Amino acid sequence: MAETKLSCFWRGPNLGRDTRTGVSLHGHTNRSKESLRLIPELARKGPMLHEALQRQCRRSRIPVDFARAYWTPPLTPQLAYETERNQIENTLGLKSLVSLTDHDNIEAPVMLRMERETAETPISLEWSVPFQGTIFHLGVHNLPGRQAQAIMDDLAAYTRHPNEEILCELLAMLSAFPGVLVAFNHPLWTQTCVGVHRDGQVLEKFLNYAVEFLHAFEINATRSTRENNRVAQLAEEWNRPLVSGGDRHGCAASGALNLTCAETFGEFVEEIRLEQRSHVLLMPQYSEPVSIRTTRTLLDVIRNYPDYPAGSQRWDERIFHPDANGGPDRPVSSLWKAPPAYVERILSSIRLLENALVQRAMQRMFQAEVSKQPREIAPEFMSASELISGEDAVSSEALS
Repeated sequence: MAETKLSCFWRGPNLGRDTRTGVSLHGHTNRSKESLRLIPELARKGPMLHEALQRQCRRSRIPVDFARAYWTPPLTPQLAYETERNQIENTLGLKSLVSLTDHDNIEAPVMLRMERETAETPISLEWSVPFQGTIFHLGVHNLPGRQAQAIMDDLAAYTRHPNEEILCELLAMLSAFPGVLVAFNHPLWTQTCVGVHRDGQVLEKFLNYAVEFLHAFEINATRSTRENNRVAQLAEEWNRPLVSGGDRHGCAASGALNLTCAETFGEFVEEIRLEQRSHVLLMPQYSEPVSIRTTRTLLDVIRNYPDYPAGSQRWDERIFHPDANGGPDRPVSSLWKAPPAYVERILSSIRLLENALVQRAMQRMFQAEVSKQPREIAPEFMSASELISGEDAVSSEALS
């Protein structure tokens, strides 16, 4: 039977004598391409905002294609690695293992493995898996080095041209490597903000089809506790352990980690796959309301970083648009001498949220809502069905 322990840093981490290593899973770097399709999706909810967006698009000297435009997170692979490593080593005092998982590419870990200090970085990715009209995301960790690029090419080919028979073959191939870990990332996230919809029947079909090759389900640090409670129930139903998933897109370190006695990533995979046991630690970031967490990420994305490497310093260097003539994607910074005044006015308004007084007011406002939710006292360690946080502290029993 699968066994998952959940503990909260804010209740005292109590790492235990056998805990030697902290593991960060599911972190993004500037090699991830994040869709901008959510902009017109959100604009449609307000007629005035929708009209303003349409007006600005008509004024643009190039056709605006939100379906193909994208933004990238601010952290380079090295900075992302250091952010995760420093939290584990400096805050917890443990050895660190960091698995970075960009969308459908392995550029970041391959780059890191070229340096002596990060040569043991696992080659990992977040694989987009189209299935019966929706998209699931799988965290594929620790690909074998010599075959990693060929495997990546096969996974990318499926994403472009999905075929359920090929999917089964690919999942079986991944599972045949004993050192590879396949985690079902945020299995209940519908991604409606980017136009992806999903119903429970499709999820059920996918699990019936693929669960034998899925080694763990993810507790995601960017999702609500209510959703994560449901994921815990799902994992229990399918007899899979839970693993952590930071899903970091901004600059803050992951809000969830795994604790282990393993010394290497391969040993950690063995704990999850063969022994089916996992210990997830929720970090202080996770105790904040999900709206606060999302706002912090948004502020990280639109901030300028003068000390970062060229190409990552300004927000408009991290937003890309397809070239009208079929050339390489271009950062929007190349399309103007300076951002349009109306864009800067919008961003300046959003940046007011960085003000300390505004942040305290937001925290009081959201915490007032949280206080209305039912609470219970969590033991030092919790079972997977008793996931608690300060955001909407409800047990799985209260949700049923």
